[in-house]
Amino acid sequence: MARGGCRASAAGAWSSQWRRNGVQCCPLGVDWAGHTIKSGLDLREAQLYHEADIPLTSLTYRDAGVDIDAGDSLVERIKPFAKRTMRPEVMAGIGGFGALFELSRKYREPVLVSGTDGVGTKLKLAFQLNRHDTVGIDLVAMSVNDILVQGAEPLFFLDYFACGRLDVDTAATVIQGIARGCEMAGCALIGGETAEMPSMYPDGEYDLAGFAVGAVEKSKLIDGAAIEPGDAVIGLASSGAHSNGYSLVRKILERARPDMNADFDGRSLAEAVMAPTRIYVKPLLALMDAVPVKGMAHITGGGLLDNVPRILKDSLVATLDSTAWTRPKLFDWLQREGQVADAEMHRVFNCGIGMVVVVAQSQEEKALKLLREAGETAWSIGMICRRGADQPQTIVA
Repeated sequence: MARGGCRASAAGAWSSQWRRNGVQCCPLGVDWAGHTIKSGLDLREAQLYHEADIPLTSLTYRDAGVDIDAGDSLVERIKPFAKRTMRPEVMAGIGGFGALFELSRKYREPVLVSGTDGVGTKLKLAFQLNRHDTVGIDLVAMSVNDILVQGAEPLFFLDYFACGRLDVDTAATVIQGIARGCEMAGCALIGGETAEMPSMYPDGEYDLAGFAVGAVEKSKLIDGAAIEPGDAVIGLASSGAHSNGYSLVRKILERARPDMNADFDGRSLAEAVMAPTRIYVKPLLALMDAVPVKGMAHITGGGLLDNVPRILKDSLVATLDSTAWTRPKLFDWLQREGQVADAEMHRVFNCGIGMVVVVAQSQEEKALKLLREAGETAWSIGMICRRGADQPQTIVA
């Protein structure tokens, strides 16, 4: 079912007969018309039996497990959501073979920045808890935050929704969340793909992938090259575990067997573990216009220990003070119930910091003020130092 660029439906079902170059054939080793096909002779015997004794019936795509009408219904349901995300540069969106976007003339030397990601096994919790309204926000956040750290403004987004049997209500809820995420990021939901593939996924389950494209002036690319000893490290609060570490989260939940509806720090535990990934786009774009930002790191899989080094030269180390920020109670609960070591926590989870920003020491107070005025919870969490021999590139003490 085409949404925007190339939303189409795919099926994985065989007809009651196969023809190749005018000759009936089928895969060996499958049961066909009551016969297990092991050889060409078996196949011919089965064909003769089938042709002589079993009348052929007319099959439809619905018989194969693909409901085209449901796909069309979904497209109509999501059009209003996508429309709210449109930008003036969008030339053609929903319904075309390809989505068109005209790059603004405000760029003199534009560099396109792209990113793709998914939501991971957080989707398993969405299925178990029947909570599908926020995973779309997660999907957008994971890609737009990634391209943002290069200095890029996210321009448009495409999604891929795959399932075994299309449930229009569930799919519409997910895609409405994707549209909300796009609105939060200021990018257009310009297209996508819905793939209904019988037998590929269990009923009630689906998978998601997202694709974001942004642009930045070549002279304003951010790659961490300007970071030097003495620079300040600012941490922006996360909303929870975001979309990483959920295989461990699910293992801990399986062991602890908590009441997911019980009160947990002012909300239910289910709401705490399913809180959508925070989208930092608008506050950080504004910050980049006001302050020379030297580097940014989106804290995803690998936590602070693996993501901050991605923006540092080999000669530098980021020394972070874990007492400088407030760690959400969710992480305390996960660590206690799973008996997870401190080092493992910092390698798996964001532990309360979803984005790291590096600025010159002289710009730190201004940056903190601007971020807080924009609604972000931001802390001064450390500094950049010269790296000693055999020293890791990020130290959380």
